[in-house]
Amino acid sequence: MILPIYVYGQPVLRKVAEDITPDYPNLKELIANMFETMEHAEGVGLAAPQVGLPIRVVVVDLDVLSEDYPEYKNFRKAYINPHILEVSGEEVSMEEGCLSLPGIHESVKRGNKIHVTYMDENMVEHDEIVEGYLARVMQHEFDHLEGKMFIDHLSPLRKQMVKGKLNAMLKGKAHCTYKVKTVR
Repeated sequence: MILPIYVYGQPVLRKVAEDITPDYPNLKELIANMFETMEHAEGVGLAAPQVGLPIRVVVVDLDVLSEDYPEYKNFRKAYINPHILEVSGEEVSMEEGCLSLPGIHESVKRGNKIHVTYMDENMVEHDEIVEGYLARVMQHEFDHLEGKMFIDHLSPLRKQMVKGKLNAMLKGKAHCTYKVKTVR
């Protein structure tokens, strides 16, 4: 089932998400719905707060990028209760967009290496060092679980330049091809 994506201004996007227990109701169905929603919106990642749930669940599908990044062929993963323990490596600047910020794309600096813990869909615990593009996607999505968005990483000047688009979203004007839930 395709869920509405919550757009900038929705309070859930600014809440710190809670860890869940293995018996969280309908978790497998939620994960399947999140994948379907993300694919419909042509995203590569989606965090539960973006569909209105303040819980620590993220889905990532990088298969669409496999032509440029062959290592991501068939890469499709759910992350439950993820936490970044450390960000390191070289700071790399790259353009980011977000399904909760339609029409905004800005360059964001992020470390290219992270140490992360999470559980997979089978509730198996993982403790990994992740590098490169996946590390960026994970940082972007896991930021949502901390109540942050990529615009929080922008310089004051860049923030000022996107302010008009943000204000339009606050007024319920979000132009995109997927189902959204705005504040109005």
